[in-house]
Amino acid sequence: MARQDASDLAHSLGRQAEAVCRHYLSSGRREGNYWLVGDARNTPGRSMYVRLKDTPKGPAGKWTDAATGEHGDLLDVIRESCGLIDFKDVADEARTFLSVPPAPEARQHERQNPAPHGSPEAARRLVRMSQPIHGTLVQTYLRERGITDLRGTGSLHFHPRCYYRPEEHSPTETWPAMIAAVTDLDGKITGAHRTWLDPRRRDKAPIDTPRRAMGDLLGNAVRFGIGSDVIAAGEGIETVLSLRQVLPDMPMLAALSAAHLAAILFPDTLRRLYIVRDNDPAGDAARDTLIERADAAGIEAIVISPQLGDFNQDLRSLGLDALSVEARLQVAPQDVARFMALAA
Repeated sequence: MARQDASDLAHSLGRQAEAVCRHYLSSGRREGNYWLVGDARNTPGRSMYVRLKDTPKGPAGKWTDAATGEHGDLLDVIRESCGLIDFKDVADEARTFLSVPPAPEARQHERQNPAPHGSPEAARRLVRMSQPIHGTLVQTYLRERGITDLRGTGSLHFHPRCYYRPEEHSPTETWPAMIAAVTDLDGKITGAHRTWLDPRRRDKAPIDTPRRAMGDLLGNAVRFGIGSDVIAAGEGIETVLSLRQVLPDMPMLAALSAAHLAAILFPDTLRRLYIVRDNDPAGDAARDTLIERADAAGIEAIVISPQLGDFNQDLRSLGLDALSVEARLQVAPQDVARFMALAA
C-alpha cells in the first residue's frame, strides 16, 4: 500500500475523529477536545487521549498514551482495537468505516484473510508489524543481561503491545515483546519467537509462559550474522548473544530449544560447527546428536561449554573477561584470530 494512501486514510479518519473514537474506542468518553480511554485496544481508563480537532499542537486523530509514551493516528487505533496484523486489513477496515471504495489493487485481488493462528504467515506479519530494537525496551532488557554489543542483530525486533493469552479461553493481554524472526537457510521468515517483557523490572514479563514460538521452526533458527564455512549454534537467543559479545564476527544461530538445536539444517558451505552447549541433560542430548550429524556430513564439530548453566549465566555472574578466556580456550586458534573481539 502506498504511503500516500495511508496518509490520506489517516487524514480522512481525522476529519471524523469523534465518530471513529465512539465506534472503535467505545470504552472511553469525550472530555473537551479529547477522547480519553485506557489504550488503543479500547481498554477502560484515561491514560490515552485522542485529539478530536485540529489544534496548533497537531491534527485531529493523533493520540498519545501517557502511560507508555506511545503515539499514533487513527489507523493505529483500528489496527489495535480490531486485532489486525496486516496493514491491508487495517486499510480495508478504515475504508469500510469511511464508505470509501477499495483501492484499484484491492479490486483486482480478493481481500487477504487473517493468517491462521500460529502459522508462518502470521509470524511474518508479526515481524513486519514490529520495529527495530534501537532505543527500545528490548535494548534495555538485553543490556540488563550483559548484552551490549548488538551488531548483526537485525533479526530482533520490538513490539510495544504484543498479544498474550495464557490459555485458549482466557482474556487477551498485551505486553511489550522482543520479536525474533526465525528464518530458513535462504533467509525466508518461517516463524517468530516472542519474549514478553516487563517495562518496570526490565526483565521477562511476570506471566506463565513469557517465551513462545510460532510458525515453522524445525531445521530453522534465529540468525545473527551471515553463515558460511563457520557457524556457532545454540539454544537460546540470550545464550548465543552472550557468546557473541566476545566473538562478535562469528555467525551464530539460536534454535530456541534443545530439540530444535539437534535438528538444525546445515548450509552446503559449512565446514566447522561450534555447538554452544547448555549445561543440562537436554543440552547434552542435543550436543551428541549434532556431533553425530556433523560427522556424517563431513563437518568438524567443536563443543563450547559454559562454566555455569549457560553462557548468559557466565556473562552475568563471571563477567566479560572470564567469558573471553573461556571462548579463547575452546575455539580453534584460527577462529580466535578471525572472529574474536580485539579487546577480548
